Amino acid sequence: MIEQVISRKNMHLAYKRVLRNKGSAGVDGMQVNKLRSYIKQNIASVANDMLHGRYLPQPILGVHIPKGNGKARLLGIPTVVDRWLQQAVAQAITPLFEYEFKAHSYGFRPGKTAQHCVQQSMQYINEGYQHIVDIDLKNFFDEVDHCLLLQLLYRKVKCPVTLRLIRRWLRAPIKINGRLTKRGKGVPQGSPLSPLLSNIMLHELDKYMEKQEMKYVRYADDFSIYTKSKSKARKAGNEVYCRFRSMLTHHSVLC
Repeated sequence: MIEQVISRKNMHLAYKRVLRNKGSAGVDGMQVNKLRSYIKQNIASVANDMLHGRYLPQPILGVHIPKGNGKARLLGIPTVVDRWLQQAVAQAITPLFEYEFKAHSYGFRPGKTAQHCVQQSMQYINEGYQHIVDIDLKNFFDEVDHCLLLQLLYRKVKCPVTLRLIRRWLRAPIKINGRLTKRGKGVPQGSPLSPLLSNIMLHELDKYMEKQEMKYVRYADDFSIYTKSKSKARKAGNEVYCRFRSMLTHHSVLC
């Protein structure tokens, strides 16, 4: 797996995607337009460090961005180099999980958009499922348990070097207002890996809802359940919430 990650083709594609996505500099101040020259000078040593498990990520830069409700959300910005390497890992492991993801999960997936999510919602409503439970997993990204997430990753990613690298990114300290803080949980938004990791985690919730034959749509950590009565909506919302909290608190994977 790690050989696939550091292949010339995969690393070049990752570079192009980071370049296209632009974004701010991380803690080292390097801008995206400096990445090409960095790669030319350092790709051999970086790839060798990754291959042998020696690569150490830099801290991430924590920035609070305003939300529509007047509150702020913490954005974690990795350095440009770490964004490039995370993108390379994401490209290598996404196919292992993507084919299992559910049809009604729309966030950050190839060929799926927010518009598709809205269209499916309207279809449910037109079919008579007009009692809706809207669930926003508040602070979900900040509360993700690393042990549980790595357990889910290990189902598909059997390469210990790749898993160790992901764990180091998860545990990289965050720098907020000039102060470094250790991290034992959470996947701050802003990294190329975070959308995939959140979908891997919430896929367990999707499986549960499909097993219960619920009508739902999910876009990242926001999802809605559609029912034909207020009582069924209340019951479905309580069941899903309790199931999700149980998964997080007991460090066990949903069946």
